Parts: sequence; structure tokens; C-alpha cells
Amino acid sequence: MTPLPTLRQLHYLTALAEHGHFGRAAEACLVTQSTLSAGLQELEALLGTVLVERTKRHVMLTPLGLAVTERARRLLVDAQELVDVVRAADAPLSGVVRLGVIPTIAPYLLPRVMPALRAAYPQLKLVLREDMSARLAEALKAGALDVLLLALPWPIDGAETLEVGDDTFLLAVPPGHPLATAPAIHSTDLALAELLLLEEGHCLRDHALAACHMVARPGGEQGVSGTSLHTVVQMVANGLGVTLLPRMAVEAGALAGTDLVVRALADPGAKRRIGLAWRASSPRKAEMQALAAVIATGMAAL
Repeated sequence: MTPLPTLRQLHYLTALAEHGHFGRAAEACLVTQSTLSAGLQELEALLGTVLVERTKRHVMLTPLGLAVTERARRLLVDAQELVDVVRAADAPLSGVVRLGVIPTIAPYLLPRVMPALRAAYPQLKLVLREDMSARLAEALKAGALDVLLLALPWPIDGAETLEVGDDTFLLAVPPGHPLATAPAIHSTDLALAELLLLEEGHCLRDHALAACHMVARPGGEQGVSGTSLHTVVQMVANGLGVTLLPRMAVEAGALAGTDLVVRALADPGAKRRIGLAWRASSPRKAEMQALAAVIATGMAAL
């Protein structure tokens, strides 16, 4: 029988492809650099080809190495899902579940749902990763995460999604701003305001603009942008403009320490949809649905 690569060797290869550095790849694999290097050399000897081009300045995968790495990722995902099949049959939502969450949800919703999750599933070990939607989607596809909690829609090939609730957008304005006392506020009113949003790359920016039927101004700018909701709130508090905030952030105290006025929008569609996403091939679909049910209960309380 032809000898086959080990999962450990494939793990070393995918880690090197991700980090582009032997030392960082070894650290990610929790092994020494010499161990990782030796494992890759064994893999190359087994396959009878060079997968990694090594120079003094950088590490680069050969074209065949890139192709092998892509297949290695799929094999590692399949191996993890094999383990998940057994785990899911043993007890629902037990063991490790790797959850990716976007920054505009994690600090506001998770504190509401974590106590309920611990009570309902005491054997669950939730490992959290907070990052932007694009990077979380890649991690899900690569098998580095099991499920995502994010704002929908977001394109993820080969994923299933399940909505857990809506998160309404609210307008935050300084107390002396004309919109602070307007009888009703429509999305068209925001076109004339200095609207402050998160910088490009944050899905909240895109969803807020879409919900209010607005487009970014020429050159990619929609007023001033911030790197976090806290930064945006502080800019509004200092009179630089107005902003749209998700209700969950406001309910969690995002405006604490400011005198900002919060106004609802008259547009019924001014909201974002929150949901879970997991690989369609995952055997833990029933568990993801159970997780969604707990989160949906927390969303309903907003």
C-alpha cells in the first residue's frame, strides 16, 4: 500500500501557507521550528516533489505546493467533521465550538447570551474569535472556525445560514442638532447630515447605507469614518456629525457618558439581519440550530 501523508504533515503545510514563515507556522502548530521543518521535508520526500521554495529572505510555496495545500485544507476539514459526527452523537453542543463574531456584535450581544448558553449546555466550550466578516468567512471555509455570528447577507461559498433576529438602526445626534427634535426622521433626511460611519471594510457600514437606501459619496467617503463604534460615538459627541448605531449597541450602553439623543427612523427597513453561518458539509447542523435558538432568545430581549 502506498504510504499516505499524515494529518499532522498536512497541518504543517497549511500553517506555513497561512503564515509564510517557519517560526510563526511552528508557533501556530504548537511545535518547534525544527519539528515543523522536518515534518515538511518528510512530506516532500513521501510525495517525491518540492512543495516549499526556501530562501534566506522568504518562504514561498511552489505551484504544486499551492495545489497540494488547497487539497490539504479540504482533507483537514473532512477529518475535523469526522470527529464532529461522533461528538454530536454523544451530546449536543458539547466540547469545543469555534465561533467567529464580528466586532459590532461581539461586545453587545454575547454578554446577553453567554449565561444562557452555559446554563443550557454546561459541557460546551465556546472558543471565540472576533474579526471582520471577510476574514471570518475565509476561516470558516478553511475549517479554522465552526460557525459565524454576523450580519446578513454576507457571501460565503458552501455555507448555510440561519437568521436569529433583526437589529434596528437608531440615529444618534448631539442634543442641539436639528434632527434631535424633528417630528419624524426618514433616511432621506440623512443625506443632508454629516453622517459618520465605520471605515470601509466593516460590514456595518455597508448594511447601514443599504438599510437607509444611501450610497457612499464619490471617492469612497461617506462623511468621516471611524475604526470602532466607540470612536464614532465620541466624534458625534464632539459635534462632528451624526451616526447610525445598531440597537444592540445602544442597549448595551454604547452611549454611556455622553449626552447624545437617540432617535428612531421612520423607515421600517432600517435594520440589519443577524444570523449564524456554518459549512453546509458540517455534521453539526442540529447543534448550530440549537445554538441559534439560544441567541435568538437573547435577540428577542433587545
